[in-house]
Amino acid sequence: MVKDYIVPRTPPRTPPRALAAGERPPSRIRIEQPLPRIDCGRYPPKRCEGDFVEVSADVFRDGHDVVRAVVYWRGPGKRRWQEAPMQPIDAHLDGVRWAGGFAVEHVGRWEWTIEAWSDAFATWREELGRKLAFGQHSLPSELAEGVVLLRDAAGRARGEDRRVIGQALALLEDPHAPEAAKHDTALGQELLGALERHPDRSRSTVLERPLVLDVDRVRARFGAWYELFPRSWGGFDGIREQLPRFAELGFDVLYLTPIHPIGETARKGRDGALVAGAGDPGSPWAIGGKGGGHDAIDPQLGTVEEFEGLVATAQEHGVEIALDLAIHCSADHPWLRAHPEWFMQRPDGTLKYAENPPKKYQDIYNLDFDCADWRGLWEALRKLVLLWVARGVRIFRVDNPHTKPLAFWEWLIVDVRRRHPDVIFLSEAFTRRAVMRELAKLGFDQSYTYFTWKNSGAELTEYVSELAFGEEREYLRPNFFVNTPDILTAYLQHGGRPAFEARLVLAATISPAYGIYSGFEHCENVAPHEGSEEYLHSEKYELKQRRLDGPLLPLAERLNSIRRDNRALHELANITFLDTANDALIAYFKRTGDNAIITVVNIDFRSDQEGLVIISPGLGLPPGFDVVDLLDATGYAWRTGENYVRLEPGTRVAHVMHVQQP
Repeated sequence: MVKDYIVPRTPPRTPPRALAAGERPPSRIRIEQPLPRIDCGRYPPKRCEGDFVEVSADVFRDGHDVVRAVVYWRGPGKRRWQEAPMQPIDAHLDGVRWAGGFAVEHVGRWEWTIEAWSDAFATWREELGRKLAFGQHSLPSELAEGVVLLRDAAGRARGEDRRVIGQALALLEDPHAPEAAKHDTALGQELLGALERHPDRSRSTVLERPLVLDVDRVRARFGAWYELFPRSWGGFDGIREQLPRFAELGFDVLYLTPIHPIGETARKGRDGALVAGAGDPGSPWAIGGKGGGHDAIDPQLGTVEEFEGLVATAQEHGVEIALDLAIHCSADHPWLRAHPEWFMQRPDGTLKYAENPPKKYQDIYNLDFDCADWRGLWEALRKLVLLWVARGVRIFRVDNPHTKPLAFWEWLIVDVRRRHPDVIFLSEAFTRRAVMRELAKLGFDQSYTYFTWKNSGAELTEYVSELAFGEEREYLRPNFFVNTPDILTAYLQHGGRPAFEARLVLAATISPAYGIYSGFEHCENVAPHEGSEEYLHSEKYELKQRRLDGPLLPLAERLNSIRRDNRALHELANITFLDTANDALIAYFKRTGDNAIITVVNIDFRSDQEGLVIISPGLGLPPGFDVVDLLDATGYAWRTGENYVRLEPGTRVAHVMHVQQP
């Protein structure tokens, strides 16, 4: 039962002190280890609108009194709290762990807390019942105690409950009523229910401070992304013409690489050459030129009005436009003239361009977040983000956030989401795992991951299990990009189309969010040399002519349709990896409600592979059941136990099977 309440406060615990005359003793209830929380409440866990939030805590006291507990919550901007009961779990711990929960209906920052108290009536009732069970039938002193409790409860109760309590009180006070009748009334469920609805919480315990949750829209967790260079698609007009087809393919987000003017000073040429040719367009990440900086648009792509029109048209097709937020500048950026103090300078006065050895970015200068005017720099960057939000952008893919101060990101994201809680930030941070975790904790809604380099079954099982069941499940939402303009893995370089198909199926069926960079659907896999993860003739430095005609697009379209139709693929933490008796086959089971999917993938792009996929009885499937491969509508009879599978690169690289309901 849900109720509205004003939550009482419990003073913070203080060291022992002298007790004042007439002071009531402290509460004897303890509430410990409340979950979900991150770093003792330092950061908010993440959920999406429509989720049911499960909360738990250790709730106990000294002695043997019956304990009650409830969870309170309130949404963003709400003053009043709602309440729902909690129940003890973990019977082997004697009910110390309690659990409850509530639904979150809209985006924003939610608060929740727990209140617990000793139930004097339930304690008295339980003691009375034990004594009667052991043959003690004359209990006048115990009944006198019950009279006191009922009198107190009658003052709190209202309506029908007050009538029930009053009748019971009259019976217990009647000297002529049979004692057996008094016992029956005292132990009756009707009286217990009336008392439970009007408990005495005057000496309850509440968490010292409420805990918080960040609730995002569903796109923060689930979606299919497509990354593109706008100039290779004919600018904003060319992209807009392709929007109906992108929608048909099932892509939810079109992520545009930087759309700003590109600097000419130290512009890179083809394949990153230090000297650009006459027609070389330069890298879009070398932001800033004659037309302006991060607030401007490259005129070759279109105008501000045309960009806003693209955003609006995409929304009409159910597609969102994500913008690249890259915080660095070309030598021609207006900020170098207006705010030279914002940039990293060497002792000799020269500016320090960006480097990531062995890579050098001579066309890019880094901002100095430790400069004297760091506040002015932070404010300028916030204004830029809010400017693009005003132009319709609600998703930002952030370039290399791990090279900027963590405190800056926390400040920026909290402020932007306070104003616009529907904005989503994707962290592109391929770096130390502790830093990736911290970025997710402090506010990034999604994160790139190491999936790109996890190719063996053992690697995938270990890494995905860490994401799904470790502490990161509360705050780090993975986005399994299969490739990027900077990352062409050796697996893709040497595996040909079967490798591309396998990685596409894995990304789309393991992670609720995944993405591809254009060219993937054409199986582009040529690197400049062995050991490099760059693309030969990289699109970062030259103009290409892109069209939606790659041979892998039908598979992507089918997978995106499967994802949308099957709720089991909207989550990560519902995954169970299955034994295959063959390391070249990876299999996993996902279920949400009555929707269940079994996926099997051949990760050996060279050879046919066969094995036995073992369905454990613990999955709760019947001894025999039917499955339908959603990739080609073929049906199979499966069972609990061993199931034979054979997958052949070039013919059938995977099964994505829907478990049919009886």
